[in-house]
Amino acid sequence: MNDSHDLELLIHSRIPLILIESRDEKRVTQLFAGLAIKLAMPVLSWSVITGLQRIDYAAVPREEASDPQQVLSQIKATATPGIYLLMDFHPYLDDAYNVRLLKEIALDYQNLGHTLVLVSHEIRLPPELGPFTAHFSLSLPDSDHLEEIVREEAGHWSKANQGGKVKTDRKTLGLIIRQLGGLTTADVRRLVRSIIYDDGSIDNDDLERITQARYRLLETNGALSCEFDTANFAEVGGLASLKRWVRLRRNVFLEPHGQQDAPRGILLVGVQGGGKSLAARAIAGMWSVPLLRFDFGTLYNKFYGETERNLRDALKAAEAMAPCVLWIDEIEKAIASGENDGGTSRRVLGNLLTWMSERTAPVFIVATANVIEHLPPELIRKGRLDEIFFVDLPDAPTRAEIFAIHLRRREHKPINFDIPELAVLTDGFSGAEIEQAIVAATYLAREQNTGLNTDHIRTEIGQTRPLSRVMAEKVAQLRAWASDRTVPAN
Repeated sequence: MNDSHDLELLIHSRIPLILIESRDEKRVTQLFAGLAIKLAMPVLSWSVITGLQRIDYAAVPREEASDPQQVLSQIKATATPGIYLLMDFHPYLDDAYNVRLLKEIALDYQNLGHTLVLVSHEIRLPPELGPFTAHFSLSLPDSDHLEEIVREEAGHWSKANQGGKVKTDRKTLGLIIRQLGGLTTADVRRLVRSIIYDDGSIDNDDLERITQARYRLLETNGALSCEFDTANFAEVGGLASLKRWVRLRRNVFLEPHGQQDAPRGILLVGVQGGGKSLAARAIAGMWSVPLLRFDFGTLYNKFYGETERNLRDALKAAEAMAPCVLWIDEIEKAIASGENDGGTSRRVLGNLLTWMSERTAPVFIVATANVIEHLPPELIRKGRLDEIFFVDLPDAPTRAEIFAIHLRRREHKPINFDIPELAVLTDGFSGAEIEQAIVAATYLAREQNTGLNTDHIRTEIGQTRPLSRVMAEKVAQLRAWASDRTVPAN
C-alpha cells in the first residue's frame, strides 16, 4: 500500500474533512510534508500546545492560534487553500461552536479549498460532519518491512558496541517478526530497540515481552484480556482426537500470507471441568500465539449503539493481535437474547456472526459451551466454525495421565503413587475434580505432618461426589445430544 499516493488521491477527490486514527503522528506529518511539494499547497499543523505552524518548511509557530475556536476561525478567514493537520482535536468535538465552524469550512469548500485532517488515536465524529468526511488508515509494515526495521536497529546497536553482533537465530527472528505484525512503524522500532539494547540478543524470552507490549497498545477497555501463561498441550490429559486435529492445522494457520482454507475455529461442548478451558489455553501454547480471552460482560452499555461499537472495537483489537487464539468461554451466556434489552443481544449476535464469516485475519476462535440448548443454530454452522468437539469425562487411561500431570506439577514423582488404583476409584470424575482431590489430599498430609501418599488421595476421593453423579440426568442428556452431532475430542 502506498500511503502517499492514496492520500494524494483523497485530497484530489475534494473531501473537506479527513480522519486519521493513529498514534504515529510523526509518520502522518512526514507524509503530508512530502505531499506539500507535490501539491504545491501550504501544509500546517496545529496542537493546543504549539498553535499553528507550517510543516513544509521551518517557520515560527503562531502561538496566538492555540485556542480551537481561534484556529478554526483563522482557517475560515484564510483565502489561500491549504491543508491543516489538527492534532488531538477530538476533545473539542463536544463543543457545538467548534462543530459548527468545521461544518461551515466544509460547506464552503468550493470557495475556500481547505482540507482539514483530524489526527488522533480515536475520533468520535458528530453525525452532522459525516457527509463531509473520509476515513484514512495508515498502512502497517509488512513482514519484509518488519525484518528491515529489526536489521536496522541491530545495525545501530552494532555500531554503538564496537562492531558486536546481535545474537539470534532464524526461527526466533521469524517468531518475533510475526508477533510485531499489526503495530505501527514507530511502535515496532521502539519495541525492537528496547529488546536489543537490553542484552544484545533476540531470543525466546523477548516473545512474551513483545506480546505484552503489543497488547497494552491496543487499549481494549477490558473486553479482551491477554493470557501469557498458555499451557503446553502436553499438560492436557487425553483429548487425542482434538490434539491431532489442531496439530494438522498449525502450519496452515501460521502461514505469513494466509491460506484460503485456513482453520477458523472450533466449539468445545462437554461436562463442566472436563478440560475445555485448558484446551483453549493449550491450543495457543501449541501454536505459539497469544491467547485472548473475550469477556462479553464488559461490552454492554446502556446507551444505544455503544454495545455494538464496543464489540467492533474488541474484534478489531483481536485482528490487530493476529495470529492469535480468541477464547470465548461459556459462549451461550454471552449471546443469550433478552426480551427487554431493546434488541441489543440480537444485534450483538448479528455483528459477531458477520465478523466470524467475513474476517480474513488469522484469528482462531475457541468457543466453549456447557448448555447447548441456548446456542443458536446460525452460530454453529460450517463456515463460521470448522468443527464441534465433545469433551467427555476422561476414561481410565486418561485419568491416570491426569493424575501424573498434576502430581508432577506439584513436584511429586508419579511412580511413588498407585495411579492405576486411583484411576479406577475416580470413575466419573472430571479432570478438575481429580486435581481438587490431589489439592485436598495435600492439606490432609500437611495436617498429619507427613508426605503426600496414595492413602491421602484415596481418602479425599471417597469424600467427593463428582458432578456426573450429582447431575447424572443432565450429563446423560448432554451425552445423548452430542452422540451424533459432534466429534469426540478424546
